[in-house]
Amino acid sequence: QVQLVESGGGLVQAGGSLRLSCAASGRTFSTYAMGWFRQVPGKERELVAAISWSGGRISYADSVKGRFTISRDNAKGTVDLQMNSLKAEDTAVYYCAAALAYSGSYLPIRRVDYGYWGQGTQVTVSS
Repeated sequence: QVQLVESGGGLVQAGGSLRLSCAASGRTFSTYAMGWFRQVPGKERELVAAISWSGGRISYADSVKGRFTISRDNAKGTVDLQMNSLKAEDTAVYYCAAALAYSGSYLPIRRVDYGYWGQGTQVTVSS
């Protein structure tokens, strides 16, 4: 019902910034929470940040707190991830995900809670 497409990935030097965007299409009138996950070879896909439908509840991984900011514009059907002070350890494929929500405050943080996924966008941070 929901299609997600990520953009904005690329190569950046340590200390630099990137802004990832996720565009949703399809049944975008449905209420859903959104999350950004990332994955490196040999490891599980892990939560980077999540935001409820209302935007009032947000969760960040400890490793990105103070550096990354997640935001959404429900009217446009977009979710962004502003990444500042990037580190080499941030290198990964970043995925946008959506979870149909029980309410505007629903904020899932587990991979299995998300039913819709984008194809991913590569972020590479060089030092």
